[in-house]
Amino acid sequence: MKTLLGRIPPALTRSLVVALVVGVLVGVLVLVVGLTRGAEYQGRVSLLAGPAQQTEGPAPQYGEVVSLALPALVELARSPSVLQAAAPVSGYSPDELGNRVSVELVPASGLARLSVRAASAQQAGAAALAIAKSMIDADLLAPVGKLRTLDKQAETIEVAPDRLLVIGLALAAAVAAGVAAAAILRLRSGRGRADEEAVRRALSAAGSHSPVTLLREADPAVADRLAVLCRAAGKTARVLAATPALAEQAAKLSAGIPAGDQSEVDAGTAVIVVTHAGRTKQDELTAAVGVLPYTATLVAVVLA
Repeated sequence: MKTLLGRIPPALTRSLVVALVVGVLVGVLVLVVGLTRGAEYQGRVSLLAGPAQQTEGPAPQYGEVVSLALPALVELARSPSVLQAAAPVSGYSPDELGNRVSVELVPASGLARLSVRAASAQQAGAAALAIAKSMIDADLLAPVGKLRTLDKQAETIEVAPDRLLVIGLALAAAVAAGVAAAAILRLRSGRGRADEEAVRRALSAAGSHSPVTLLREADPAVADRLAVLCRAAGKTARVLAATPALAEQAAKLSAGIPAGDQSEVDAGTAVIVVTHAGRTKQDELTAAVGVLPYTATLVAVVLA
């Protein structure tokens, strides 16, 4: 195992570790948020349409009346009068209760399933029974039919939090976050390698083959790093801009390190060149380094 891990490049190892940590953190966060949500229960009551007691007169068209009137149960369950009657036992206002009521019609059966969601099993069951009673009292199928409940008590089940769903979402979020983190790190790493390769080619074209430190202006410690390099070289630092557009950045870097007048570069100078980042060709860097005195020492290239 150690031999196998030793063969993995350090940059890849860091990316894998960061991706793993990000994935675990996101997964745990989704899991905690999902499982700590307030519990929600659903009360269900089944309503069945049946023929009413026969009366004198022509035979009623029971089938036609039921087929036409039964779909109206969906709207009847959310009507103001029905919600007003059930609101006191549900713990919600009529408007809030209306958003928690649903009716499912079973085709070709005369059966409707009424569902009500509430914060407790007792509230959900009581609200479902109260709404069912109000719907029966509305006598929507009169005179040929009537509604009745199949059970005296409502069936109640816990519908939230759905633990299996929360666990599945947490796993999916963890994988997605880990993959995204790994992709971002790989993209940044690839961009950094491209910059390094472009600088290496530019220095080689200028005839500079000595090792040169590559830094980034965005690094908060870039001035300290440059100061250490200049002290190690034992020479006065000069910060040069590869293009006029980078003169301001070069001046800022020069102010943070032991630097003298930038107007001249002599044989005892430790040179720092500021160039653009994100370029595949560093022709300006090649030109700037190519005109340095032979005895001047290029100690660093800063990407801005």
